Amino acid sequence: MLVNSPATTALPYAPLDMKIPRPRHRPVVEANKYAVEVYPPDVVQRRAVAWDGLAAEVVQATRREKLEFCFRAPIHLLTVCDQGIRSDGDTFVEGLPRSRLRDARRKLTFVPAGHQYHEWQQPRVLTRIVYFYLDPARMPASPEAPAAPAPLAPRLFFDDTALMDTALKLMRLIEHSGGDCRAYFGALGSVIAHELVRLNAGAAAIDARVRGGLAAWQQRVIVDYIEEHLAEQISLARLAQLVRLSPHYFCRAFRQSFGMPPHRYHNSRRIERAKALLARPVSSVTTVGFTVGFGETSSFSAAFRKTTGSTPTAYRRAAWDPQRVPVAA
Repeated sequence: MLVNSPATTALPYAPLDMKIPRPRHRPVVEANKYAVEVYPPDVVQRRAVAWDGLAAEVVQATRREKLEFCFRAPIHLLTVCDQGIRSDGDTFVEGLPRSRLRDARRKLTFVPAGHQYHEWQQPRVLTRIVYFYLDPARMPASPEAPAAPAPLAPRLFFDDTALMDTALKLMRLIEHSGGDCRAYFGALGSVIAHELVRLNAGAAAIDARVRGGLAAWQQRVIVDYIEEHLAEQISLARLAQLVRLSPHYFCRAFRQSFGMPPHRYHNSRRIERAKALLARPVSSVTTVGFTVGFGETSSFSAAFRKTTGSTPTAYRRAAWDPQRVPVAA
């Protein structure tokens, strides 16, 4: 049954300080008894639909005011950001590093049962998010491990074409269809549940194969990310999250693939970028250091000298005069 309800009555909220029961036999939990808390509630409109083991709702902001979202419950939460660009904000999923991603359009976030989700944003456009609430007891078994499925892992701002396409179909049904589409709702909801299990099983399989180093696609993702964020501090947890590995396994696989740990690779790429900038007579040594992420000229000079054997000034002179050999100053 479709429900066109105001923000305060779409679905009952789950108290943030509730004790999450962990019964041995995992009884069925009614997914439609929980919902993401939105504050202030009068800034959004909510439209929801529910069926066995699954509920979904479209949350549409009506004004560009600061919004806050909170959730923690004994059910899984999948969020699909259809429209979401913020000038400022912060998103947290328990078990993962925080993210200040500005443009979250077409991004998915998964919050396993019992985990905390909190987000605030100063939106630049009218936010529209689709929330899916799934009963853990009704999730399908993984084909790879039907007897003992791996716990579903939290994910923040990830991409998955199959999940996104199915979620958007459900969003359009919620917004435009009548109550006679219940069977189709159930079928699409089942697809979402299966895709989440498939995604989680794939990540576990990657962990198991990590001894061979990072796969080609993982190397591309990591290299591209580091190049785009050279001047920033990049955490090991963030890099591991990008390629769906635990930090421990990621560090080992990265070293096998690149011959050095991630932080040393990051620093070496900074120095290579600095070399290219020093070869151009348009920026001072201090400016070049700031550009590649060093807060002080002294720390930049020390790192540059340790890697190249010469100071940035000596390297620049040699770059401008090919006949001159750079020496440590």
